[in-house]
Amino acid sequence: MEVTEMSLPLAQQLRRRKPIVFQHRHHEGEELARNLTTFQLMMFGVGATVGTGVFFVLGEAVPKAGPAVLVSFLVAGLAAGLSALCYAEMASAIPVSGSTYSYAYHALGELVAVVIAGCVLLEYGVATGAVAVGWSGYFNELLHETIGWQLPRALSISPIPGTDGVATGGLINLPAVVLVLLCMLLLIRGASESAKINAIMVLIKLGVLLLFSVIGFTAFNADHFSNFFGKGFAGISAAAGTIFFSFIGLDAVATAGEEVKDPQKALPRAIIGALTIVSGIYLAVAAAGLAAKPVSFFEDSENSEAGLALILKEITGNEVWSTVLAAGAVISIFSVTLVTLYGQTRILFAIGRDGLIPKRFLEVNPKTMTPTFNTIVVSIVVALIGGFVPADYLWDTVSIGTLMAFSMVAIGIMVMRRTHPNLERPFKIPGYPVTPILTVVACLYILYGLAAITWVIFAVWISIVLTFYFAYGRRHATLNHYVDEEEIAEPSGRRREGEE
Repeated sequence: MEVTEMSLPLAQQLRRRKPIVFQHRHHEGEELARNLTTFQLMMFGVGATVGTGVFFVLGEAVPKAGPAVLVSFLVAGLAAGLSALCYAEMASAIPVSGSTYSYAYHALGELVAVVIAGCVLLEYGVATGAVAVGWSGYFNELLHETIGWQLPRALSISPIPGTDGVATGGLINLPAVVLVLLCMLLLIRGASESAKINAIMVLIKLGVLLLFSVIGFTAFNADHFSNFFGKGFAGISAAAGTIFFSFIGLDAVATAGEEVKDPQKALPRAIIGALTIVSGIYLAVAAAGLAAKPVSFFEDSENSEAGLALILKEITGNEVWSTVLAAGAVISIFSVTLVTLYGQTRILFAIGRDGLIPKRFLEVNPKTMTPTFNTIVVSIVVALIGGFVPADYLWDTVSIGTLMAFSMVAIGIMVMRRTHPNLERPFKIPGYPVTPILTVVACLYILYGLAAITWVIFAVWISIVLTFYFAYGRRHATLNHYVDEEEIAEPSGRRREGEE
């Protein structure tokens, strides 16, 4: 029976859930091609993760935690690992586009889904801009190493607000803008082509980082680890919050739910495989960096751009190795931008199919089977962020969106176990219910360490998202037309599980 949003009390509408059976209905002109393999999907996760946390976030995290930044990586990795298990179960049960947003819509209701949509849009949009800014530093370093010239400061650094109200820095970060637009062109060509190129770039990235780790440990100095906990547990927590944004790659895997072959098996394997690779390489590179250089090196803002390349140059006294690392960073961080931009477009695709944003965001090019309009709009917004917002203002903002999303997946697992006990789950989280509870606790611990300004930015953004939802989204929601009153009023999904 067709209903409208006016047929339900507001409270019921905000709590209504998307029935699991809804994912099996085909929508003409709104389907994406299933052509990604498990390996390509795993490389998506590694591609979106390794690079962001290692290539340049050390300069942000080490000053906060000192040598104990290694503990910060472990804390962030533990939270991400617990979250990965939750993602694996949810992705195997609901293998659709939209990742955390879609999971929240099925498990927790429309209002929570809208808030989580705001979180993941903030997470992906700002992360892509932040990574593009970091890529710019390595690109300039590579130009300097290879041809002895680099872009002028005015065209390679974002404007920085001054204390007197006068902006300093440059005019625009042009390399960041160009990077985003190149990724846009690649994504428009097709997801399969993007996945193949990403896999190649990821393998290059891992090789370069292993090279750095080996050379870094040749300059090991135990003094660099003295006063290990000098910054205290507050510093460890703050650094973990900054680092955590780099684990966005786990969520990026789940955004490809409708474009992977055999998603119920491929998604859990890709998520857990990506986490294993990422955690190992993060700890190796962070330890090698601290072994080679003291905390003061990372505290110097002049070393924040292309920091790992500078470490290699000073260790070896030879520019060849630093040039190799700078080239590897330019190639591999490209893959981070590519995958996070991809994730943003697929989440908007899912939101558009649910009617909460204009339908133009789910228009699919019949030739390439990609959401072209969606990709162009997202790319323009992200390019503006990368071109005009300094990286210092972006890291923690990404983390808060990621942490909120990870928490909701864990809560969603517990709710779905109760409301959909008979739902097919090819992968079940071990240690239930302790594991999802620990996931929420770990995420809350890291959230506690974030700066107050990060919470202010987050609150303002979510207020904008909710305003748009009440003004537009709730009146155009697809559930207004395709869900019967009984299912909305009692959204347990139990009745429909027998049909599935």
